[in-house]
Amino acid sequence: MSLTVSPDLLAVAERGEVSDADFVDCVRTSLPYAWDVVSGVMADLARDGGDFADHEIPPPSDAERGQLLRALASDAIRGGLERHFGARLAFQNCHRVAAFRCDAVGGDRHRAFVSPRGQLLNQSPELRNC
Repeated sequence: MSLTVSPDLLAVAERGEVSDADFVDCVRTSLPYAWDVVSGVMADLARDGGDFADHEIPPPSDAERGQLLRALASDAIRGGLERHFGARLAFQNCHRVAAFRCDAVGGDRHRAFVSPRGQLLNQSPELRNC
């Protein structure tokens, strides 16, 4: 799953740095399913006022799964999304995405989510193709 980079944005990148706003807009338009998942979990975090929010719905198809994996496996994309929304993302598998307030990173809930134990407890036979 690749980003769809406009000729104008590519020209900007060839000349130098790209703004976070332009980069995030490219991600939003290129990976709409991933954008919806991330923006939804970030909205839940903001609305609920807690330290943590998560999304646990499996993607409807391999195409959407690919978008989510692409967005969260790329340091640049993930970092851009985190800066844009002002929170940290955590990812266990193709359907479990979490957002943490920055001041909650390193806390008990965050450490449990990103731990090997947390990863193992979130596995099941139907998720092995993630």
